Amino acid sequence: MDNAGYTTLTRQSGLMREMSVIANNIANSATSGFRQEGLIFSEYVKGTEVGPSLSMATANIRSVDYSQGTLTKTGGDLDFAIEGEGFFLVQAPGGQRLTRAGSFALSPAGDLVTNDGYPVLDPGGAPIFIPPDATDLGMAADGTLSTAGRPIGQIGIVAPLDPLRLQREGGVMFRADEGFVPVEAPRAMQGFIESSNVDPIGQIARMITVQRAYELGQSFMDKEDERIRTTMKTLMK
Repeated sequence: MDNAGYTTLTRQSGLMREMSVIANNIANSATSGFRQEGLIFSEYVKGTEVGPSLSMATANIRSVDYSQGTLTKTGGDLDFAIEGEGFFLVQAPGGQRLTRAGSFALSPAGDLVTNDGYPVLDPGGAPIFIPPDATDLGMAADGTLSTAGRPIGQIGIVAPLDPLRLQREGGVMFRADEGFVPVEAPRAMQGFIESSNVDPIGQIARMITVQRAYELGQSFMDKEDERIRTTMKTLMK
């Protein structure tokens, strides 16, 4: 296969990955706290001893859009959302993770947990216990929970040290290998849920563009294959 064939093949492979990313975005357009993804195309250039350099396109890096999603009012005492910077701190089986999905519940033991049953943590990394008699649960903007006018805990709201190195896990959860720190002045809201920040119309439009680009690349490869076959038949006569 010549350089043109290799270049087209790597481009087609990247377009298939991008189509998968777009499909995942559309599927999660109604998932609370979900963050839209994109795919970054980059060029790899290698010098050769004879002739021009060799250039290949790759698309292996996913970029996450951390822009604010729409805040939807639910009125639920255990529904929380963050306006602006920050993530909720939770304890997953693999360690501490960050999430913007704030639809929480109570475990049988009285701990505040996510929909998957993972404990929600305070700034110190400890689970948050809600007393069984807390019928008027309230939350301040900094995540401090209170009942009957007395504080009972604080939801950990943190920011990653390097947002570009966050690794997505489980759809709405992220792993911060570089670490994280508490947000200095968080703006948390009770009775609200943050919707996905996916733009469905924009994603469908992008899907059409990617599909057309893939079909164009496939057409080029078919014509290139036909050209090579014709050339070989001519030389063998």
